[in-house]
Amino acid sequence: MQPPSHGLRRQTTPPGFHGAEALTTASTQPAGRIQPANRDPAWMGRLFWACAGVALLLPALIATEFKPWILFEPDSLRVSAQFAADFFPPKVEPAFLTMIARETWRTVAIATAGLALGLLIAIPLAVVSTTVLSVSAIPGRMHAWPLIVRQTVRVVLIVLRSVPELVWALVFVRVVGLGPTAGVLAIALTYGGMLGKVFSEILESDDRHAAQSLLRNGAGRLQTLLFGALPQSAAELTSYTVYRWECAIRSSAVLGFVGAGGLGQQMDNSMKMFNGSEVAAMLTVFFVLVAISDAVSARLRSMLG
Repeated sequence: MQPPSHGLRRQTTPPGFHGAEALTTASTQPAGRIQPANRDPAWMGRLFWACAGVALLLPALIATEFKPWILFEPDSLRVSAQFAADFFPPKVEPAFLTMIARETWRTVAIATAGLALGLLIAIPLAVVSTTVLSVSAIPGRMHAWPLIVRQTVRVVLIVLRSVPELVWALVFVRVVGLGPTAGVLAIALTYGGMLGKVFSEILESDDRHAAQSLLRNGAGRLQTLLFGALPQSAAELTSYTVYRWECAIRSSAVLGFVGAGGLGQQMDNSMKMFNGSEVAAMLTVFFVLVAISDAVSARLRSMLG
């Protein structure tokens, strides 16, 4: 009685081939056209979505009058080359560097103070809007009043982050006048909404077992946050906060263009005067600030594990 072949074709072993050599010879097939089984089964879906993306992108490019070839016209190339040539060498005069150091410190101060005020706004709103810290959500369905409060807080977060910091800066320049105060308040409101939203989502995405165990055993919301949710999310919360500090530095530079003070206001003056050497020096300072924030973020993440 012969053993079952299990659907395998019987191969004839040529003389002189034994063992693995015979198996290799039997499994080798001539390279030809792709067999149907080896084709991508989802190629139609991929082709459809690629065509759909092009169909959506093309009207947007037409509506925005996107014409990158203008950059390569002779007039544009001449102006770009002249402006780029003015960048070198960067201006390093002592009086100018002293002014840059002063305005850099002011820019960092605007970003840091604005982020600190934003955290004062974001942390309470995030704690209130997070269901994992709510005792009323443990049975599965939240009671009416806590649900209303939570949804109201989420609406406030939407309002805060939906208005760009540049718009807030224009408003506060009208209210408090020119200067860093407008930049600090603008960053505080916008980043308060952003941080509150992201903090809430980070806390919601972690394992809820520890937090719910604390709540079931009589712990309060603050105790549950400190000993249940925060130990799991500390590294991610810290990393995102440092990233937002880096973004706040860049935002404070942009806010200077509307009169909110700092290094951006000096860059606006230099660009209006077509002084590329001063602009190059300020851009170098921004590069150093971003590199420092990256190093601080990496260090804090390593410390928190």
